[in-house]
Amino acid sequence: MPVPAKIGNGQDINNNLYWGCGYGVRTYFKNSKQWKLVKQYSINDTLMERLLFKSTVSNYYLVADAYNGKFIQQCSIDFFNSCSGAVKDTLQIKGTTIGINGNAVLVAYIGHDGLMDFSLAEKFENVDGKKRDAIILACISKRYFAKQLAQTKAHPLLWSTGLMSPEAYTLHDALQAYINNAGDAAVRIAAATAYSRYQKCSIRAAQHLLVSGW
Repeated sequence: MPVPAKIGNGQDINNNLYWGCGYGVRTYFKNSKQWKLVKQYSINDTLMERLLFKSTVSNYYLVADAYNGKFIQQCSIDFFNSCSGAVKDTLQIKGTTIGINGNAVLVAYIGHDGLMDFSLAEKFENVDGKKRDAIILACISKRYFAKQLAQTKAHPLLWSTGLMSPEAYTLHDALQAYINNAGDAAVRIAAATAYSRYQKCSIRAAQHLLVSGW
Protein backbone atom coordinates (compact mmCIF):
# COMPACT_ATOMS: atom_id res chain seq x y z
CA MET A 1 0.00 0.00 0.00
CA PRO A 2 1.24 3.53 -0.73
CA VAL A 3 2.42 5.44 2.34
CA PRO A 4 2.90 9.18 2.96
CA ALA A 5 6.11 10.47 1.40
CA LYS A 6 7.61 11.41 4.77
CA ILE A 7 7.53 7.91 6.26
CA GLY A 8 8.34 6.27 2.94
CA ASN A 9 11.58 8.23 2.53
CA GLY A 10 14.43 5.73 2.79
CA GLN A 11 16.97 8.52 3.36
CA ASP A 12 15.18 9.89 6.44
CA ILE A 13 15.81 7.41 9.24
CA ASN A 14 14.16 9.58 11.89
CA ASN A 15 10.77 9.43 10.19
CA ASN A 16 11.07 6.22 8.16
CA LEU A 17 8.28 3.69 8.63
CA TYR A 18 10.65 0.82 9.40
CA TRP A 19 13.15 2.68 11.59
CA GLY A 20 12.15 5.96 13.24
CA CYS A 21 8.34 5.66 13.37
CA GLY A 22 6.57 4.19 16.38
CA TYR A 23 6.67 0.64 15.03
CA GLY A 24 10.10 1.06 13.44
CA VAL A 25 13.08 -0.92 14.72
CA ARG A 26 14.80 1.94 16.50
CA THR A 27 11.72 3.24 18.33
CA TYR A 28 10.06 -0.07 19.12
CA PHE A 29 13.15 -1.74 20.56
CA LYS A 30 14.16 1.37 22.51
CA ASN A 31 10.73 1.31 24.15
CA SER A 32 10.84 -2.42 24.87
CA LYS A 33 11.34 -3.66 28.42
CA GLN A 34 13.04 -6.76 27.02
CA TRP A 35 15.89 -4.80 25.38
CA LYS A 36 18.23 -2.06 26.55
CA LEU A 37 20.02 0.29 24.17
CA VAL A 38 23.76 0.00 24.84
CA LYS A 39 25.23 2.21 22.12
CA GLN A 40 24.21 4.19 19.05
CA TYR A 41 26.63 4.65 16.14
CA SER A 42 26.71 6.90 13.08
CA ILE A 43 28.53 5.00 10.32
CA ASN A 44 28.45 6.43 6.79
CA ASP A 45 26.16 7.41 3.92
CA THR A 46 25.34 3.77 3.13
CA LEU A 47 24.88 2.46 6.66
CA MET A 48 23.31 5.47 8.29
CA GLU A 49 22.93 4.22 11.84
CA ARG A 50 23.79 1.20 13.97
CA LEU A 51 22.16 0.38 17.29
CA LEU A 52 23.46 -2.12 19.83
CA PHE A 53 20.87 -3.58 22.19
CA LYS A 54 21.29 -6.13 24.98
CA SER A 55 18.52 -8.39 26.15
CA THR A 56 17.40 -7.66 29.71
CA VAL A 57 16.55 -11.33 30.31
CA SER A 58 19.45 -13.21 28.69
CA ASN A 59 22.99 -12.84 27.37
CA TYR A 60 21.96 -11.99 23.81
CA TYR A 61 22.86 -8.86 21.86
CA LEU A 62 21.01 -7.38 18.89
CA VAL A 63 22.87 -5.23 16.37
CA ALA A 64 20.44 -3.30 14.17
CA ASP A 65 21.68 -1.51 11.05
CA ALA A 66 19.71 1.18 9.18
CA TYR A 67 20.70 1.23 5.52
CA ASN A 68 20.14 4.26 3.34
CA GLY A 69 17.21 3.28 1.12
CA LYS A 70 19.04 4.09 -2.11
CA PHE A 71 21.55 1.36 -1.20
CA ILE A 72 18.98 -1.39 -0.73
CA GLN A 73 20.79 -3.57 -3.26
CA GLN A 74 23.99 -3.39 -1.21
CA CYS A 75 21.95 -4.14 1.91
CA SER A 76 20.61 -7.29 0.23
CA ILE A 77 24.11 -8.36 -0.80
CA ASP A 78 25.42 -7.78 2.73
CA PHE A 79 22.55 -9.83 4.15
CA PHE A 80 23.29 -12.85 1.96
CA ASN A 81 27.05 -12.57 2.51
CA SER A 82 26.39 -12.56 6.25
CA CYS A 83 24.15 -15.62 5.97
CA SER A 84 26.87 -17.44 4.01
CA GLY A 85 29.73 -16.47 6.32
CA ALA A 86 31.54 -14.60 3.54
CA VAL A 87 31.45 -11.35 5.52
CA LYS A 88 32.23 -11.43 9.23
CA ASP A 89 32.87 -8.70 11.77
CA THR A 90 32.84 -7.96 15.49
CA LEU A 91 31.98 -5.14 17.85
CA GLN A 92 33.85 -4.41 21.06
CA ILE A 93 31.89 -3.02 23.98
CA LYS A 94 33.18 -2.82 27.56
CA GLY A 95 35.55 -5.75 27.08
CA THR A 96 32.93 -7.90 25.37
CA THR A 97 33.33 -9.10 21.78
CA ILE A 98 30.06 -9.33 19.86
CA GLY A 99 29.93 -11.22 16.60
CA ILE A 100 28.08 -9.54 13.75
CA ASN A 101 27.39 -10.35 10.09
CA GLY A 102 28.58 -13.91 9.56
CA ASN A 103 29.73 -14.16 13.18
CA ALA A 104 26.12 -13.89 14.36
CA VAL A 105 23.97 -16.96 15.01
CA LEU A 106 20.91 -15.21 13.56
CA VAL A 107 20.78 -12.71 10.68
CA ALA A 108 17.60 -10.75 9.93
CA TYR A 109 16.39 -8.57 7.09
CA ILE A 110 13.36 -6.34 7.69
CA GLY A 111 11.91 -3.82 5.25
CA HIS A 112 11.09 -3.49 1.57
CA ASP A 113 11.74 -6.53 -0.63
CA GLY A 114 14.25 -5.06 -3.05
CA LEU A 115 14.46 -8.33 -4.96
CA MET A 116 11.03 -7.49 -6.37
CA ASP A 117 12.74 -4.57 -8.15
CA PHE A 118 16.17 -5.93 -9.09
CA SER A 119 18.05 -9.21 -9.42
CA LEU A 120 21.45 -10.15 -8.01
CA ALA A 121 24.13 -11.68 -10.22
CA GLU A 122 26.36 -12.57 -7.26
CA LYS A 123 26.68 -16.09 -5.85
CA PHE A 124 26.43 -16.55 -2.10
CA GLU A 125 27.85 -20.01 -1.48
CA ASN A 126 28.43 -20.95 2.16
CA VAL A 127 32.13 -20.56 2.93
CA ASP A 128 32.59 -22.03 6.41
CA GLY A 129 30.16 -24.91 6.83
CA LYS A 130 28.18 -23.10 9.54
CA LYS A 131 24.39 -23.02 9.36
CA ARG A 132 22.98 -19.72 10.59
CA ASP A 133 19.34 -18.88 11.23
CA ALA A 134 17.67 -16.22 9.09
CA ILE A 135 14.57 -14.07 9.49
CA ILE A 136 13.32 -12.22 6.41
CA LEU A 137 10.39 -9.90 7.05
CA ALA A 138 9.59 -8.42 3.65
CA CYS A 139 6.83 -8.89 1.09
CA ILE A 140 6.70 -12.42 -0.38
CA SER A 141 10.21 -13.07 0.93
CA LYS A 142 9.94 -16.86 0.70
CA ARG A 143 9.60 -16.60 -3.07
CA TYR A 144 12.10 -13.84 -3.73
CA PHE A 145 14.86 -14.73 -1.25
CA ALA A 146 14.79 -18.52 -1.59
CA LYS A 147 17.34 -18.95 -4.39
CA GLN A 148 20.12 -16.99 -2.72
CA LEU A 149 19.29 -18.15 0.80
CA ALA A 150 19.59 -21.78 -0.29
CA GLN A 151 23.12 -21.05 -1.51
CA THR A 152 24.10 -19.71 1.91
CA LYS A 153 22.86 -22.87 3.70
CA ALA A 154 21.13 -20.64 6.25
CA HIS A 155 17.96 -21.93 7.88
CA PRO A 156 14.82 -19.84 7.15
CA LEU A 157 13.55 -19.44 10.68
CA LEU A 158 10.83 -17.01 9.59
CA TRP A 159 9.78 -15.47 6.27
CA SER A 160 6.62 -14.48 4.43
CA THR A 161 4.37 -15.98 1.77
CA GLY A 162 2.55 -12.77 0.80
CA LEU A 163 2.43 -9.01 1.06
CA MET A 164 3.05 -7.75 4.57
CA SER A 165 3.90 -4.78 6.74
CA PRO A 166 7.37 -5.63 8.11
CA GLU A 167 7.25 -3.57 11.26
CA ALA A 168 9.36 -4.21 14.35
CA TYR A 169 6.82 -5.92 16.62
CA THR A 170 6.95 -9.10 14.52
CA LEU A 171 10.73 -9.27 14.75
CA HIS A 172 10.65 -8.35 18.44
CA ASP A 173 8.34 -11.17 19.49
CA ALA A 174 10.02 -13.70 17.22
CA LEU A 175 13.35 -12.85 18.86
CA GLN A 176 11.88 -13.25 22.34
CA ALA A 177 10.84 -16.80 21.49
CA TYR A 178 14.20 -17.46 19.85
CA ILE A 179 16.32 -16.37 22.81
CA ASN A 180 14.11 -18.48 25.07
CA ASN A 181 15.34 -21.48 23.03
CA ALA A 182 11.92 -22.13 21.57
CA GLY A 183 11.74 -24.12 18.35
CA ASP A 184 10.67 -22.98 14.90
CA ALA A 185 6.98 -23.54 15.60
CA ALA A 186 7.05 -21.37 18.73
CA VAL A 187 8.96 -18.59 16.94
CA ARG A 188 6.39 -18.64 14.15
CA ILE A 189 3.47 -18.54 16.59
CA ALA A 190 5.00 -15.64 18.52
CA ALA A 191 5.57 -13.68 15.32
CA ALA A 192 2.10 -14.44 13.95
CA THR A 193 0.46 -13.49 17.24
CA ALA A 194 2.20 -10.11 17.23
CA TYR A 195 1.32 -9.52 13.58
CA SER A 196 -2.31 -10.47 14.19
CA ARG A 197 -2.56 -8.12 17.16
CA TYR A 198 -1.10 -5.05 15.47
CA GLN A 199 -2.50 -5.62 11.98
CA LYS A 200 -5.91 -6.66 13.33
CA CYS A 201 -6.07 -9.81 11.23
CA SER A 202 -6.87 -13.34 12.32
CA ILE A 203 -4.23 -15.62 13.81
CA ARG A 204 -4.97 -18.06 11.00
CA ALA A 205 -4.22 -15.42 8.37
CA ALA A 206 -1.02 -14.37 10.16
CA GLN A 207 0.18 -17.97 10.40
CA HIS A 208 -0.49 -18.45 6.71
CA LEU A 209 1.58 -15.33 6.00
CA LEU A 210 4.52 -16.03 8.33
CA VAL A 211 6.13 -19.44 7.93
CA SER A 212 9.25 -21.34 8.93
CA GLY A 213 11.43 -23.66 6.89
CA TRP A 214 11.50 -24.46 3.20
